[in-house]
Amino acid sequence: MKGKSRLSLGLLILAATILISIVGWGAGLYIDWIWFKTQNYQTVFVTRLVTDIGLRTLVGLFMFLLLLINLMLTRKSVLKAIESANAFRPFQQQDDDNVITINQLPFANWREQITPGRLTIAFTAISAVLGFLYSSSVAGDWTTVLKYFNQYAFGTTDPIYNKDLGFYFFSLPFLHIIFRILASAIFLNIVLVAGVYLVTDSARGGLAKIFRFPSARYHLSALAALFFLLKSWGYRLDQYDLLFSSNGVIHGAGYTDIHATLLAYKVLMFLSLITAVIIIANIFFNRFRMTVYAIAGLIVTSIVLGAVYPVAIQKFIVLPNEFNREAPYIANNIKFSQQAYNLDKIEQKDFPAGRTLQAKDIQENQNTIDNVRLWDWAPLQQTYSQLQEMRLYYEFKNIDIDRYQINGEYRQVMLAAREMNQGQLSAQAQTWINQRLVYTHGYGIAMSPVNEVSGEGLPQFFLKDIPPVSSTDIKVTRPEIYYGESNDGYVIVNTKTDEFDYPKGDGNAYSKYEGSGGVKVNSIFRKLLLAITFADYKLLLTSDISNDSQVLLYRNIKERVPKIAPFLSYDSDPYPVINNQGEIYWMWDAYTVSKMYPYSEPFDEQGNNYIRNSVKITINAYDGTVSFYIADVEDPIIKAYASIFPGMFKQLAEMPDDLKEHIRYPEDLFYIQSQMYTLYHMTDPQVFYNREDKWTLPTEKVGDEEKPMEPYYVITVLPGEKEPEFVQIMPFTPQNKKNMISWLAARSDGEHYGKMLVYEFPKQELVYGPMQIEARIDQDTTISQQLSLWDQRGSNVIRGNLVVIPIKDSLVYVEPLYLQSEQSKMPELRRVIVAAGDRIVMEPTLEIAIQRIYGDDAIKGAKPPQQGMDPEAQQPTEQQPTGGKTVKELASEANRVYEDAQAKLKAGDWAGYGQSINQLKNILSQLQEQSATQ
Repeated sequence: MKGKSRLSLGLLILAATILISIVGWGAGLYIDWIWFKTQNYQTVFVTRLVTDIGLRTLVGLFMFLLLLINLMLTRKSVLKAIESANAFRPFQQQDDDNVITINQLPFANWREQITPGRLTIAFTAISAVLGFLYSSSVAGDWTTVLKYFNQYAFGTTDPIYNKDLGFYFFSLPFLHIIFRILASAIFLNIVLVAGVYLVTDSARGGLAKIFRFPSARYHLSALAALFFLLKSWGYRLDQYDLLFSSNGVIHGAGYTDIHATLLAYKVLMFLSLITAVIIIANIFFNRFRMTVYAIAGLIVTSIVLGAVYPVAIQKFIVLPNEFNREAPYIANNIKFSQQAYNLDKIEQKDFPAGRTLQAKDIQENQNTIDNVRLWDWAPLQQTYSQLQEMRLYYEFKNIDIDRYQINGEYRQVMLAAREMNQGQLSAQAQTWINQRLVYTHGYGIAMSPVNEVSGEGLPQFFLKDIPPVSSTDIKVTRPEIYYGESNDGYVIVNTKTDEFDYPKGDGNAYSKYEGSGGVKVNSIFRKLLLAITFADYKLLLTSDISNDSQVLLYRNIKERVPKIAPFLSYDSDPYPVINNQGEIYWMWDAYTVSKMYPYSEPFDEQGNNYIRNSVKITINAYDGTVSFYIADVEDPIIKAYASIFPGMFKQLAEMPDDLKEHIRYPEDLFYIQSQMYTLYHMTDPQVFYNREDKWTLPTEKVGDEEKPMEPYYVITVLPGEKEPEFVQIMPFTPQNKKNMISWLAARSDGEHYGKMLVYEFPKQELVYGPMQIEARIDQDTTISQQLSLWDQRGSNVIRGNLVVIPIKDSLVYVEPLYLQSEQSKMPELRRVIVAAGDRIVMEPTLEIAIQRIYGDDAIKGAKPPQQGMDPEAQQPTEQQPTGGKTVKELASEANRVYEDAQAKLKAGDWAGYGQSINQLKNILSQLQEQSATQ
């Protein structure tokens, strides 16, 4: 009785668990449907759901029927074997007065319990369970199926089989799914059927004698023949997969693949067909050994032709003369890799080296100088945090870079959204009401130009404070941020509790949400489903929710957008944009990627070897509205998705102009293309094979470490152009050397968007690379001594990113220096290092550094260092002597400055010493002028 009670309890718990899981899944599915409907993407939801469930159902039903048919074919043999076993009378064993029979043992009469009806039920149940489990094998394959039925041609064919590349992107993955389903299903049926025959026929000889019985022989032979027929088709598909081989010197089919492995697949495909025929023939001739020989021969042949023969060809034919054997396949790899990453569309130009800019050149490119980025995102994020977060619960997740027309000027700016971080509320304030109903959103944006610095070494803000205060014509009229990069989860708006808007004086300002797009809580049923979905019983108990209340879901845009479009890949850096109406949007780049581009070299560990920036996405930070715009109309993959989800994607021309002005060439794509271009700028197979002209991405010194240089945005006038534009740049250095050999630019503005240019230097002339400039900085005695002095006085020197700025036909290198005290986490920009040609200087401002190199006329109206710019003194820098003084007064002033210079020299204050010497020079010049007039 206890055993039965425990069994009943266990079954009850299992049933309850299953029921709870089903209810939770159903509640979540319904809430998702409502959410997709509020976002106007219900057709996307339905298409995905119907395709996914339909595919699983179809595969599960197929497996169920296949298993049931095969199991029912064993039914007659099973019943006959049971009948024979039941007719057998077991012996009796005499032990004194006790007589024991085997039939009295608890396990001896199990065959007697099997009736035809029960056997049918058992087979049906087994087939249903295995069919259901097997259906999960196609989870996530719905996109492959849909793309197969909505495929587009690439207009390019592969060099081996002469098939359009669309076959490899859309058809081949689908055919692999079909093969996998059929082959694994047949194999599983063989194992299961053989197991049934083994168990039921064990009394008559076991496994060795199963094939002596016609029913078992016919059944298993038919399944085996079907399996080898499928295997023959599998070898045919394997032939196409050779175009993605990585066994040779390049990615893609090489000499050995084409002349050895391909032959092996063709032979094995034929032998698999022969094996299937032999197996079918042996059903009638009862020659089991022939089947064994055929299968064994296929296995041996696969080992010899599939493994031994290719190794021999590679070792004795290819390696002794590798380049000549592999040359045509190397050419294929170069051509198709360039196509896969759009490297074949990069325009190559020469960039002269050794040119020296004049003051006039700087004047003509003043806009470039005004937009040189002096602030790096890491130190600036700390400074923003100290100056503009205002309260503990606000947080700047990232510092982004963009450009705006500000007061009629084209300016590069850095900006960050001030988001809510509920985790930083005090412990007492982290109540359910506060987290779900009160602290619902962030507030405003901080924005500063990339190059302007206050007298204290801090950024000059264009936008700051709460509510937002603007010093320019950029205004923020809707500063509330409900959707961003924060991970605070869902919130409920339009409740009976006022939402915290922003801190105001000694109190707070409150507001009500005026947007839509949330899931309305307009019934007790929906409230119950929401409580189940979030596993949050407080949703049911609170009295603050009304019929007008909305639950805002998926507020983290990195969760929200992939929820709608999981089939796209996304850039790592979404960035905020302010439109002309003062609304905040998020701009995000999305990619279509694939690993099915023949001969193309993969760019990641997943094997992806094709990428396009096919989609631009905007997300309204207030109401969460998501819009998808097609940015690459030539990409066949996005064409397929547009056919699968009609109405989901808009044309880029439909994007509002004030948002379109802020699209930029995406960082991740540019970095991938830069990495690939280090190798695939070489088009000659011989040069490529020898890696004679391989480039590398440069490194720079950040802090005290040498790190890979990252692409960076600049506003500059490209050589041959007339107007400044927003471009992304990456320098290149030769392999195993530090000098710079070229630089790549990706354009972002207007009709030039997406165009890429590479500027190559003359190979016989030296152009300093980033690490060579870093070495020159370290070797400069004045700069290195000053850095050492700052480090010894309780400050931490942070060396910023080195940026290489092309101006006309020359390069200017700029590196900012930040000081951060040991007690503060607020880096201050204190010096700017500028290198050009053979000169390198360090000054308080970029303008002064430019003047020192190119002359005072280079920067018109340059401002002198403001008070506080000298980190060594807490007082204004001493003023230069003014005219009108007598010779005696000037001599006295010169003596005082000289003594001051000597004092600073003894103290090791090299910067102060240099300033005093410059003052002394000016005084002596005035003395000379006074003497000449007397």
